[in-house]
Amino acid sequence: MSATEVVFLLFAALAVGSALLAMTTSQLVHSALWLVVTLGAVAGCFVLMTAEFVAWVQVLVYVGSVVVLVIFALMLTRQQSTISAEVTGNRWTAAVLGLVAAVGLGATVVSGFHGERIEGRRIGTARSLGDALFNDWVLPFEILSGVLLAALVGAIVISRSGTER
Repeated sequence: MSATEVVFLLFAALAVGSALLAMTTSQLVHSALWLVVTLGAVAGCFVLMTAEFVAWVQVLVYVGSVVVLVIFALMLTRQQSTISAEVTGNRWTAAVLGLVAAVGLGATVVSGFHGERIEGRRIGTARSLGDALFNDWVLPFEILSGVLLAALVGAIVISRSGTER
């Protein structure tokens, strides 16, 4: 096992561990911060797979925008610190179903690749990624930006609804 594979496994373990902490913590702000750690570890995995462009997009779009928007929405809606992320009694059912889904997905990936190894430099160039992004994926990114803007405006409206104008 090479050093790159060991570091990849460390990043993967960090991503899985912090994702579990993001799901199980009772404080919403702590959950958002654990999500930052998870997304950062995934970006580290992308760097090790020689997909630097995707790693920077991961950091800029998800860590830099989505998580900041979530934290902004939490601050603007003035959530009380005693509110818990657990609202139903289905915690164990959800955990079992999530574990079954993870095992099924892992088995599918393992059976699909049969031990094949990906060479590091077969990844597309920045030019081909840019062409795909600006030709094929423009509409989904624009829709995503509209949804994020609507969420931020909705948080502002909710935070202002209890105050006098």
